[in-house]
Amino acid sequence: MLEAAEIELDRRVIAREELVEALAMSAAETTAVTEAETEARPVPAPLPLPGTTVPSWQEGLPATVLAPDYQRILGMVVDRSGQGPVRAKEITVVLGLEPTPAKVEGVRSKMRRLAERGWLVQEASGMFSVGHGIVAGPGGGSSA
Repeated sequence: MLEAAEIELDRRVIAREELVEALAMSAAETTAVTEAETEARPVPAPLPLPGTTVPSWQEGLPATVLAPDYQRILGMVVDRSGQGPVRAKEITVVLGLEPTPAKVEGVRSKMRRLAERGWLVQEASGMFSVGHGIVAGPGGGSSA
């Protein structure tokens, strides 16, 4: 019973994150179109707010723009980059979570999102590695 509730909670958390991300993208697109119609000059894209979405990786964009969970996952992958690509289950264990299917899927979902945005690279085998030359920062953290 408790396991079923945890699985449902994890699904809802992931769904909420995806909804917030989709709404933020939609709002950004609407704002960009509205501004383009009212002004002829280009408007620089605003920096994403920490924790709201996973922005696409750009040169000079620090990992601190990511939500804390994403920063921790990215840091773990960076720390293990010398050992080759890692599986979501390994990162789940390193994060101190129980390696239940629901927890592993939650971490895998976040790792996929980081890969889609260029922070990580998803290998054909389903394993993940560091993308774009992201290196470990002082104290074992990560920076872009």
